[in-house]
Amino acid sequence: MAVGAPPPNASWRDSARASRLGPMDSSATFPILLLMFNIEWWTFILVVITMIFLTVLSRYGFTIPVFIRWIRCTLAGKRRIATPWWM
Repeated sequence: MAVGAPPPNASWRDSARASRLGPMDSSATFPILLLMFNIEWWTFILVVITMIFLTVLSRYGFTIPVFIRWIRCTLAGKRRIATPWWM
């Protein structure tokens, strides 16, 4: 097997999985990078809160884009008007 090649039992279906860095979601890398460049208590607290938030989201089966769509649909309500508001 060539260097850098995927394992022989890998499937193309695995390409849709969310990227993770060990146990945490890859969305938490930006606050961690911010913590590395600015070591303060508030950045440490931001990283901890972000990781807890992303852990809770993944526990309930949400990703960040899906969670944003869910919030948007919740705010829009059940009644949808067929004509735009400007007409």
